[in-house]
Amino acid sequence: MNASRAVEIAKARSSRLGSSQYSGRAHTLLERSFLAFRNSAWLAVLSGFMEPVLYLFSFGYGLGHLIGSVHVPGGHSVSYAMYIAPGLLATSAMNGAIYDSTWNVFFKLKHDRVYQGMLQTSLGPLDVALGEMLWSLLRGFAYAVGFMCVVVPMGLIQSWWGALAIPAAVLIAFGFASVGMGITSCFKSYQQMDFINIVMLPMFLFSGSFYPLTVYPGYVQGVIKSLPLWQAIDLVRNLTLGIISRGEIYHVLYFAAMIAIGLTVTTKRLTKLFLR
Repeated sequence: MNASRAVEIAKARSSRLGSSQYSGRAHTLLERSFLAFRNSAWLAVLSGFMEPVLYLFSFGYGLGHLIGSVHVPGGHSVSYAMYIAPGLLATSAMNGAIYDSTWNVFFKLKHDRVYQGMLQTSLGPLDVALGEMLWSLLRGFAYAVGFMCVVVPMGLIQSWWGALAIPAAVLIAFGFASVGMGITSCFKSYQQMDFINIVMLPMFLFSGSFYPLTVYPGYVQGVIKSLPLWQAIDLVRNLTLGIISRGEIYHVLYFAAMIAIGLTVTTKRLTKLFLR
């Protein structure tokens, strides 16, 4: 596209409501992310896919022989590998989205200053936010599909409801990406970014990835159930095990709220940082 054509598009959109925030060109950030992935970032994406698979084999089949079966709601018992597989899928979607929307975004904000240049064009803050989050969604989708291709032939997904685990993983990635980018836009130093790992690791260990919440006292269970990763794991686990109830609607609404809050915060922060 030449410069005169870009000016024409910008003028045509300038009269639209909300044109200063959104120009309808979020796809250009997807193109940029794809080029970066093709050139150098594919190894990081591949490592993110291998991590849950390694956990599944080491814990699911290593410790699984010692643990045996696990009781789930509905009076059923499943193998330990079958129990932890959906938790690892949800965690994989979270990790891919968080690391894309935090460290990657922080580097572009503070070091490369990529967004500052983008926002001097016809792109608006909402274009930038959506473009980065859509890339996180694609990464979450790829992780979900790849992981399902591993666990389905192993017989770890026995319900047809398990097919919905893939769109559920995309929703989870969108929720974490939106909140992650909003939080990152408030950080000012690499030292502050360490708080992300401080939060992520305990949430991974205590959100029911490897054992039921019934091992905790009742008040602790309530705290854990308020965490986004528990919401994600419970949603995916119920789908893969075919334990469907009204609770799945509340999980979806939880992540819809995360997305709305994250998009709002990110858009306002980018506007304040670069469009004063």
